[in-house]
Amino acid sequence: MRIAVTGSIATDHLMTFPGRFADQLVADQLHAVSLSFLVDGLDVRRGGVGANIAFGMGQLGTRPVLVGAAGNDFGEYRAWLDRHGVDTASVRISEVLHTARFICTTDADHNQIGSFYTGAMSEARLIELQAVAERVGGLDLVSIGADDPEAMIRHTEECRTRAIPFAADFSQQIARMDGDDIRVLVDGAAYLFNNEYEAGLIQTKTGWTAEEILDRVGTRVTTLGSNGVRIDRKGEQPIVVGCAEEQTKADPTGVGDGFRAGFLSGLAWGVGLERAAQIGCMLATLVIETVGTQEYELRRGHFMQRFSKAYGDEAAEEVRGHLPA
Repeated sequence: MRIAVTGSIATDHLMTFPGRFADQLVADQLHAVSLSFLVDGLDVRRGGVGANIAFGMGQLGTRPVLVGAAGNDFGEYRAWLDRHGVDTASVRISEVLHTARFICTTDADHNQIGSFYTGAMSEARLIELQAVAERVGGLDLVSIGADDPEAMIRHTEECRTRAIPFAADFSQQIARMDGDDIRVLVDGAAYLFNNEYEAGLIQTKTGWTAEEILDRVGTRVTTLGSNGVRIDRKGEQPIVVGCAEEQTKADPTGVGDGFRAGFLSGLAWGVGLERAAQIGCMLATLVIETVGTQEYELRRGHFMQRFSKAYGDEAAEEVRGHLPA
């Protein structure tokens, strides 16, 4: 099963300021703020929704096709993804814009000042999925993740036109989209991914009830934080899968992307929805135990030992043969 993953490609530049922002602010001079913070450290990490999901799928050996836009500074990042099993040949490289990046400074009280530069991400709307499909010999599913909003709508409409099954997964972009745009992205999706809060927001903005949404999508996958995930299909009992036990909780950033990577890999392997959700939950656990969205290591024996403990020997036996050596 050939899966294309569309979504943002970005780098995060994270800095720490040992003092407190509040101590540097003068109440009657806030209209003319001019501040520079001497920071202790700089941590540059690979990120972006599309790249994070594709990386996880690559770790599981499913060779996803990453579809997105980046700048000429993408060379090192591309090499990293290529080495970890991602097909990056369909990434559009901008001639004038840098790869999107998030620049953030955190103070001693964990307050943050950040900026997000969209950069080349805005050119994702220029990508034709048909060209991607022709290059790889056809697409069985397109996951449409958070990206340039116009690109998300264009990819969705192209999937409908060309009868390519798609997964709607707009996560962070739901906040800036209105009901009309969300209806376009949801209607006809083979899969709809959301967390509990997003589920309510989708219903509020579209005016559709949960039942009406299930009339329009094949499968709705709702992540429940520490309670795992619930899968709903019209006329069927929900499937609920719990999380695997965590060894530590280092950083929650990218956990949802890890779940999607595991779930989509399960679909690529042809396992059932419950098993796919278990794979997703196991991969999400590895992400939360690691600082950085693409810094975890998937070791086959370790993964299977923990998977078996969480979901049983029968589930593990079904998954074992699909994992790369």
